[in-house]
Amino acid sequence: MSTGPLREGERVTFSDAKGRRHSVVLRAGGMFHTTKGGIRHDDLIGGPEGAVATSVGGDQFLVFRPLMHDIMVSMPREAAVIYPKDAAQILMQADIFPGARVLEAGVGSGALSIALLRAIGPTGQLFSYERRSEFADVARRNVRAFYGEEPAGWQVRLGDLAEAIGPEEVDRVILDMLAPWDCVDAVAQRLVPGGVLCCYVATTTQLGRTADMLRTHGGFTEPVMREYTARDWHAEGLAIRPGHSTSGHTGFLLFVRRLAPGAVAPRKRRRPAPGAYGIDYHGPRPPWVQTAEQAAQAGE
Repeated sequence: MSTGPLREGERVTFSDAKGRRHSVVLRAGGMFHTTKGGIRHDDLIGGPEGAVATSVGGDQFLVFRPLMHDIMVSMPREAAVIYPKDAAQILMQADIFPGARVLEAGVGSGALSIALLRAIGPTGQLFSYERRSEFADVARRNVRAFYGEEPAGWQVRLGDLAEAIGPEEVDRVILDMLAPWDCVDAVAQRLVPGGVLCCYVATTTQLGRTADMLRTHGGFTEPVMREYTARDWHAEGLAIRPGHSTSGHTGFLLFVRRLAPGAVAPRKRRRPAPGAYGIDYHGPRPPWVQTAEQAAQAGE
């Protein structure tokens, strides 16, 4: 993100007194038109960020460069994006650090890619897998628009992760896909001991099946599963209340860490709820859960 005086070719956001925003690319000789007259771009180019621009008719607008948060929620998209409230938790809880080797699958429109690339810095590597070429093209355009070019440490690979995964060892894996359980074996072979795997899923069914597959695999810690919501607040004098804008359910985040080769995690002490793996359950079973046939053979 740029600092210093505003320059021609930069994107800025005009915000009015009601909080309405307009995204504009500054051009020499350009004009931002409002219902009360225009604002000349030349009056802003070379000036400071955070200035107040006044139209001919007296409308005032704050002028700032857009933050990453603003870009992620407004960028062109072919697929749904991971919203900033979830992306922030991924960066923190997956411990994305400068120089990290990160694998993401389900690049979508590139919103999370933008955040990951900033976190890993110029010495890190990001391997982004996407099954659909049209999604990958949109992601590339969005990343180029944000950084001005494609970062040297970023590779976009087309194909199904389970089949197209490269030979590189990675420190972190983020899966944003419909069936992450299909890729557990593949990423387990590439994720270094102590590395973090994060899965982003939309439904409770996906969440449960992913957790059970990771338990069945045996090479990961017990999954930690969370959902995050965000709520605005209004505070003015004695009028303090929740705001009208609330970001509710967008997805679930699941985090595990890779065990050392041959290590076996201590068995989970809390027993599954009665019926958790009943006759109607057809998904993966952790090794300590018996099928009905196994229980009958054991005389239980």
